Amino acid sequence: MIRPGSPCVRRLRRAPSWVLAAALIGAFTISACASPPSGRAGRAAAPSGDLGAAGFSRDGWKTDFSKHSVPLSEISSGGPPRDGIPPLDHPRFVTPQAAAKWLKGREPVIALDLNGTHRAYPLQILIWHEIVNDQVSGVPVAVTFCPLCDTAIAFDRRLDGRTLDFGTSGNLRKSDLVMWDRQTESWWQQATGTAIVGALTGTVLSVFPAAIVSFDTFAQAYPDGSVLSRETGFDRTYGENPYPGYDDAKTPPFLFNGTTDGRLPPKAKVVAVSIGSDDVAYPYTILQRRGVVQDTVGGTAIAVFYQAGTASALGGSSIPDSPDGGATGVFKSLLGDRLLSFHASGNRFIDAETGSSWDLLGRAVSGPLAGEHLEAIVHGDHFWFAWAAFKPSTRIYKG
Repeated sequence: MIRPGSPCVRRLRRAPSWVLAAALIGAFTISACASPPSGRAGRAAAPSGDLGAAGFSRDGWKTDFSKHSVPLSEISSGGPPRDGIPPLDHPRFVTPQAAAKWLKGREPVIALDLNGTHRAYPLQILIWHEIVNDQVSGVPVAVTFCPLCDTAIAFDRRLDGRTLDFGTSGNLRKSDLVMWDRQTESWWQQATGTAIVGALTGTVLSVFPAAIVSFDTFAQAYPDGSVLSRETGFDRTYGENPYPGYDDAKTPPFLFNGTTDGRLPPKAKVVAVSIGSDDVAYPYTILQRRGVVQDTVGGTAIAVFYQAGTASALGGSSIPDSPDGGATGVFKSLLGDRLLSFHASGNRFIDAETGSSWDLLGRAVSGPLAGEHLEAIVHGDHFWFAWAAFKPSTRIYKG
């Protein structure tokens, strides 16, 4: 078994920093210290079993492979076997005060606000597990993160009267995590929440608004909230990034089959918004300059907030010490029957109509509207190549 910190891992890490990341996450069986791929086009070591023409193993699966909505040839092994990157099925939580002992203020967390319950899922944990099967205010939720695409998405696990439990299949499609559910062993595309193989093919999961923000942003807004604990039952080097340097915008994605959309660099960060049939990408480069972008998507007036001060989970070898990656929030601009317009001012966003001050989470913290909350819009902070692969008709916001 390969374990983080072992001599085998240290030797494998001499290869390009992120090429072997899929093989290093989790403890899965491969031949002892087999030679690593020699370049960025190299593949992570695949698990034993007949991969067949499709490039993935069917060994041990009860999945109905006769049902699929995508060519099976687009799915390939990412390295680990099924649940070799182990999901968290019994998550434990601590207070923000307790989490502050090991979680730095600028570290990225997935912030979820559901029915008045506020939870933060640190990426220093999610980068090693990718899926958390949770219950939030009695609602079954799957909080997911695909490091190769930088996609953080929270799904409703309820489907047609039953609750699904998700795991990692060990496979990728277009570099994105392919999940599986334990109830039917159908395979799901994480980036879209759609079942692509098996009995549930074509089914789409509902998505809850969730945002990657700094731990400080979450803790200051929700001091009574809860934070996913490091006490996971697994031995992982939480806080370490197994993909150092992977967020370089101009470098190619790992295990991506297809042609990247050349309108932006492949791993340029974008805020991705879909409302109805309207898909829009807001480049971070524009948001960094402007602080706020207002637009209309699918007939809905929205405001996109940007704030510096959140570390990139995929930058340096240490997440707490990684370069600034920024954070965003996306909200409806309409509050009641009043359409608000915003501009950035320091770490706040000021509406021109009342002069009220709003935070990155869409809460009015001072002024005439203090205590109000903007309605969050489902969005993602993705690498461009991944969003464009699944939403090729996307409009890029030009400013």
